[in-house]
Amino acid sequence: MSSDRRRSDEEGDIVEMRKAIATGSVKEGPSVSSIPPIVCYCFASIIMTVVNKFVVSGTQFNMNFFLLCIQSTVCVSCVYTVKKLGIISFRDFDMKDAKAWFPISFLLVTVIYTGSKSLQYLSIPVYTIFKNLTIILIAYGEVIWFGGRVTALTFVSFIFMVFSSVIAAWSDISDVLTAGDPAVMESEGWGFQHLQGVVSKVNVGYFWMLVNCLTSAAYVLTMRKRIKITGFSDWDSMFYNNLLSIPVLAIASLIAEDWSAANLVRNFPEETRNFLLFAIAFSGAAAVGISYTTAWCVRVTSSTTYSMVGALNKLPVAASGMIFFGDPVNFGSVSAVSVGFFAGIVYAVAKNNQKKAEAAAQQNVLPMSSRKP
Repeated sequence: MSSDRRRSDEEGDIVEMRKAIATGSVKEGPSVSSIPPIVCYCFASIIMTVVNKFVVSGTQFNMNFFLLCIQSTVCVSCVYTVKKLGIISFRDFDMKDAKAWFPISFLLVTVIYTGSKSLQYLSIPVYTIFKNLTIILIAYGEVIWFGGRVTALTFVSFIFMVFSSVIAAWSDISDVLTAGDPAVMESEGWGFQHLQGVVSKVNVGYFWMLVNCLTSAAYVLTMRKRIKITGFSDWDSMFYNNLLSIPVLAIASLIAEDWSAANLVRNFPEETRNFLLFAIAFSGAAAVGISYTTAWCVRVTSSTTYSMVGALNKLPVAASGMIFFGDPVNFGSVSAVSVGFFAGIVYAVAKNNQKKAEAAAQQNVLPMSSRKP
């Protein structure tokens, strides 16, 4: 009798431990190395950016909603399968939760769509650097709506972020102006109409980048409020975000995109069709990888280490654009990436210092009541 009870208790402990690890509510022991999760997170982030850039880089690609719909479908399928295998845990679908979370999911659709559009027109280094501006918008949004605080060192990091974006834009525009030089245009066989097209693409790219930064900040700030109401975990948020975005993306694709046979052939040429569809499905699975490696990285190390890794990761992500897509490697682009890289490190250090100061302040608070011995 006692042996059966002991065995039952041990099985219960194992189940609870697996559940805690799956939901990220417990840290693994110090014997677990922090190198594998950091490397996996960096690799997943680079793969996701490069694959998305490859898919939308087609000269006539115009079916971004359809692309995102496939990615979300693959992502939900992967997450649900992993849940069935008992590796992760999240709540089952509930219509009340879905109604409460739908505005967040709709915002996420706009974030991903504007991100894919800006990545379609801008180089990976420029895109990566300008994403830093979202951090500034979120920080001051927290000051306004959640009583947050921006320290002096954090403000310094913001200055470097803006400076890196200015350098990136200057380098990008300089390349266009150089291409407009009569000698260059003649040697490359360009005409004035071609130059106009290049300038127009740059302007469109920066427009989508601005909208992406604004919607990203709105998404993060709104989600922070909604999570407090619903009590969602990270996996709950991921499941509902992707599931609820599928009908929105499907309807948007059917209404706004050209589904004629000719346009489908332009977007998915016969010679590369299978590989493109595989790349789209792979990017959807990579989104799951990023979510899992993020949780793994935070659980094994700390949120501060994760933010530092995110700052350092901008360098290889930007380098991947230069390696795989021939993005310009010049003084301006290298300087912009370097300054953005430095800004990310300063920001991570500032947040770490702020966290330590807040923890020390809480420890120094005197108790309101005393107990007699």
